[in-house]
Amino acid sequence: MTSSPRTRFAGALFGALALTLALLVGSAFAEDPAPVKGGTFTVAITADPPGWDPTVSTSQEIPRVMYNNVYEGLVSFDRTGAIVPALAESYDLSEDGLTWTFHLRQGVKFHDGSDFDSADVVATFERARDKESGHTHPEYYSAISEIAAPDAYTVVFTLSQPSRGLLYNLARPDSIIYPPEKAETQRSEPIGTGPFKFASYTEGSEVVLERNPDYYREGVPYLDKAVFKIIGDPNTRFAALQAGDIDMIGVALSPEQYLQLADNPELKGTEGTATTEITVAMNNARAPFNDIRVRQAINLAIDKDTIVQGAFFGLGTVIGSHMSPSEPYYIDLSNTYPYDPVRAKELLAEAGYADGFTIHFELPEPYNIERRSGEVVAQMLREVGINVELSVVEWGTWIQRIFLGGDYDMTIIGHSEPRDINVYANPGYYYHYDNPAIGDLLARAEAATSSEAETAAYREIAMVIAEDAVNVWLFSPPYLVAARQNVYGFWQDQPTPAIDVTEVFKTN
Repeated sequence: MTSSPRTRFAGALFGALALTLALLVGSAFAEDPAPVKGGTFTVAITADPPGWDPTVSTSQEIPRVMYNNVYEGLVSFDRTGAIVPALAESYDLSEDGLTWTFHLRQGVKFHDGSDFDSADVVATFERARDKESGHTHPEYYSAISEIAAPDAYTVVFTLSQPSRGLLYNLARPDSIIYPPEKAETQRSEPIGTGPFKFASYTEGSEVVLERNPDYYREGVPYLDKAVFKIIGDPNTRFAALQAGDIDMIGVALSPEQYLQLADNPELKGTEGTATTEITVAMNNARAPFNDIRVRQAINLAIDKDTIVQGAFFGLGTVIGSHMSPSEPYYIDLSNTYPYDPVRAKELLAEAGYADGFTIHFELPEPYNIERRSGEVVAQMLREVGINVELSVVEWGTWIQRIFLGGDYDMTIIGHSEPRDINVYANPGYYYHYDNPAIGDLLARAEAATSSEAETAAYREIAMVIAEDAVNVWLFSPPYLVAARQNVYGFWQDQPTPAIDVTEVFKTN
């Protein structure tokens, strides 16, 4: 069979890419040596966390540093995404699904030296389910009708109805436990039970964690110290890794940097799964985005395949709703609005915008993937007559004005929290999408009596928001890591946003 020059070029390109990926994966999955204790590990992150307490902010920059390192919950996600015991040594569920009993570890101390017991758990979840407490997601615990502590190391949750999502929600960063009497000081002085203690923070520079010598798990952590270096510029991050100034890039590694690793024998890379959806968010409450025809036209005007191939070297999966392929409820909706600029122009004309309109498209400064993708999106929208005014927004401004204030036209960000499609039931969320049907479907999923029924409800949510063209979900990128060759034990997948350094070690 003959092939065109373009096909041959593509074949050569993907052949080289496959070889590069094989070399990277082969390097990363070589058998690890025996763990070495001690030393300092430095990993680059992209932005300052806007605080330390994940129960008062949904920013994923917080759990990326704190989850499983400083803070822990009753249960947690491990590196495979499995839910495993943490501060609860074990747990039982009654046959009717209405009583969860958690048996707590004994002898655990908070980082301030105080003892952890059932009173801390009761206080934590009484606050968490209080809608007036300021907790990020009180709805996660809405099925709990009573919390009791029959003794110092047993906690019983009594539910008003079976809750399929409760254990998963207890593993989320939103369910971490700290001394309840110190809730107000967690923003500046985080105190948990994890393998590392919070040591210091220098704004715009670094977060330093130090080994907790009283940690209850035998043998870990291996490191004496973990430093999260805040480096916003991707080229500066990569130069720091090449120079040996840092040990790992744990977030926002660009695809071309990942492919360069094969040429440097001192470095290695891994490509794992993630729960991120790169999302072009539209303010559904603001004209012209309050017209579904405009939102549909914008979806039709964007060629997602070209973005993945051109801006991400093919290292991503085109998606059509707010679910990543690594999640159990995933359904492929990428063809809901296939690339069709002619139809996009027709819809704009039907909506009264035959001559186009002007929008402000704001890109978050720390995130190179989003900025790069956003620039391509802007060009595609201009080709159907939409005048796009692009600007780059400093991260703190993006959080305060766009995410928390909902004041914007269009923006782009990667949503990395798993199972977060529930945000579409909240009209106050920064999309300003208001559809009561989503809340009804979430309730159906929560009360489902089988995993099949739960999956069906979640998939229906994905289909409804896709049909409503709430946003443009571009693609789901893999989790790319670059590290020095002497670094081992880091997570190669991201079942939840976290750079867990509990089992990380360096051989020299």
